[in-house]
Amino acid sequence: MTGGNGRNRKGSGGATGSKQRSFWKELPILVGIALVLALVIKTFLLQAFSIPSDSMQNTLQPGDRVLVDKLTPWFGATPERGEVVVFHDPGGWLDNPTVSENFLQKGLSFVGLMPSANEQDLIKRVVAKGGDTVECAKGGTVKVNGRDLEESDYLYPGNTPCGDREFGPLKIPEKKLWVMGDHRQNSLDSRYHQDGPGNGTVPESEVVGRAVVVAWPVNRWSTLPVPATFDQNLAGAVPPALGLAGAVPLVLWRRRRLLAAAPAAKG
Repeated sequence: MTGGNGRNRKGSGGATGSKQRSFWKELPILVGIALVLALVIKTFLLQAFSIPSDSMQNTLQPGDRVLVDKLTPWFGATPERGEVVVFHDPGGWLDNPTVSENFLQKGLSFVGLMPSANEQDLIKRVVAKGGDTVECAKGGTVKVNGRDLEESDYLYPGNTPCGDREFGPLKIPEKKLWVMGDHRQNSLDSRYHQDGPGNGTVPESEVVGRAVVVAWPVNRWSTLPVPATFDQNLAGAVPPALGLAGAVPLVLWRRRRLLAAAPAAKG
């Protein structure tokens, strides 16, 4: 009986050791899978970005963490008016010194588990896109294709729509964007780079994705919908002269058809 009990204890101990060894063998595999999934999510789905400045106040505050939807661009969608987008520096917009990062920080930012301190990215609101005409006269509103934008929902309190830089009217080239910060008096956006590459516009190809959620801190959690002012029909209207030019041939063709179909007059 005693011997039997001893063998049972030994057998039990061996089984436990086997389970422990199995766990430690599987742990690196689990960690590897988690890192691969994080990398895939960062590359194709969502990526976290930290807000470094107050150029998008009060919509976004310095220190906020936003989640950026990177899935939509992969399916051919283009940024729309009113969306808050993250984009790479199109050239000369940033002059940030390189920040030293340790191995752990570099690794975590590479797989998307934390923002990189050296990413040359900006975040602004799309105001106009390719084909639009945008303008803002001193003391007036921002106009897109001649229509006023009602920006009180997101404009920083006390700011004017133009800030201290009026502009336009400007025709935005195809595949380009005109972007502005919500804090107009403190945002070096498209208005301030009209002498640089793209004349202040941002190529759609430089857009990382659309910011959809403020994820951190918890008390700031919120979505980032398109403001109602962009729901109006902002598409450019056909110029009256062009419409008239297209209508005249149609009227003349219809008149000839009616005359040809009419019975000949009797003498």
